[in-house]
Amino acid sequence: MSPQLTRRRLLQLATASAAGLGLTACGDNGAGGTVGADGDSGRITVWSWTSAAEALRGVVPSFERDNPGIRVEVQDVGEPAIWDKITVGLAAGGKGLADVLHIGVDYLPGYLEKFPDGLADLSGLGADRYQSDFVQGLWPTVLGKDKAARALPWEVNPLGLFYRQDYFDKAGVDPGAIESWDDLIAAGPRIRSATGARLLGLDKPGTTPDMDFFQNLMQLQGAFYFDQRGRITLASTEAVQALTLIKRLNDDGLLADTAGQGTGKRLLAQGKLATSPDPAWAVEYLADKFPDQKGKWRVMQPPAAVAGGGRSAIVNSTYLAVAASSRRRRAAWRFIEYALTKPVEINRMFASGGVFPALSAAYDDPRFSAPHPYYGGQKVLKTFVDSLSYGSEATNFTGDYARALKLASDAQSRVLVKGADPAAALREAAERLAQQTGRQQAV
Repeated sequence: MSPQLTRRRLLQLATASAAGLGLTACGDNGAGGTVGADGDSGRITVWSWTSAAEALRGVVPSFERDNPGIRVEVQDVGEPAIWDKITVGLAAGGKGLADVLHIGVDYLPGYLEKFPDGLADLSGLGADRYQSDFVQGLWPTVLGKDKAARALPWEVNPLGLFYRQDYFDKAGVDPGAIESWDDLIAAGPRIRSATGARLLGLDKPGTTPDMDFFQNLMQLQGAFYFDQRGRITLASTEAVQALTLIKRLNDDGLLADTAGQGTGKRLLAQGKLATSPDPAWAVEYLADKFPDQKGKWRVMQPPAAVAGGGRSAIVNSTYLAVAASSRRRRAAWRFIEYALTKPVEINRMFASGGVFPALSAAYDDPRFSAPHPYYGGQKVLKTFVDSLSYGSEATNFTGDYARALKLASDAQSRVLVKGADPAAALREAAERLAQQTGRQQAV
């Protein structure tokens, strides 16, 4: 549903396939193959994409001023091209990789599983002293099998529920009374009757995997496709609850079909959706894409997936890592440390690229409690900061996320299109996932 996750190509961590196709990584950071070194000066390269790359470039002048002897080149590799390049480079033993790599949470665990020596040990360079400086729930993701930090958190995306205040007012629905999805589903018919809008949109037939909302509902319950030990939880009570809620929305006529390229955006532009469950990046996305709806949107803490349950979740995040093959690992680490642990620098990047910072000290900046004119003067960023204060469990994507995503998407489509039972569909999906991956199912 959101551009943040659906824009990413499914991870293909197939080392043997990459080697068998004779693929080689593009570019050359001077690493000389797989042998790295701890050089602390010289030129380093950084791989990122689009607005994030531009944000990183904004750090370079002050970093080079404060770190004479190090020169930084930030390359906008493009997305999803960056995932192919990193995957192929790691499969080739690090050949051709940049010194610094920007990696998403849906890729990092897989890289650490498949290529345990591919990313440099940052604990040995001093990363551990920053463990408590980042939002709770992110640090476990950076740890390799040896429990050493292999990356630092950069971006965090807490979940919120964006909603049309004008629609709620017209329907006589008090947003403050919405505490769970049960509450919102109960109010849905009134909103649709008064405005003609459905509650939210979803690609029902699964023409593209549209599992953000399903994942969000699980994450609100502290669950995901896998537990922290890597066992399969796709048929868990939490997963069944999530898919059952989605089925109820569909059965009650509250779910619009967003199948087809650009359909979701078009429905939002036409005012046919009353809510949009999205992470913090959507604050500026809605303002940029739908300027004519200024003053109509607000944001609240996401409703709980179960009555009385949690209302906070971190749904995605990104990280900066150093390639183990880099000849200038210390220099690369110094850039990461400078960019991600200094509030001034992290907020400079936030201002230029909208990358919501994972560094807790960044939120002391007044911008995170400032009124936003697009949202009728609501302090929308504070809503997300407050959500982070409740804490969130780490999400274990593992190296088999792509397989889980496809099977979960198929199960959701069977429920929405063919009327399948959520528990039965997820049980079958979990069994197939176990067969495909060799992973055990959690009890």
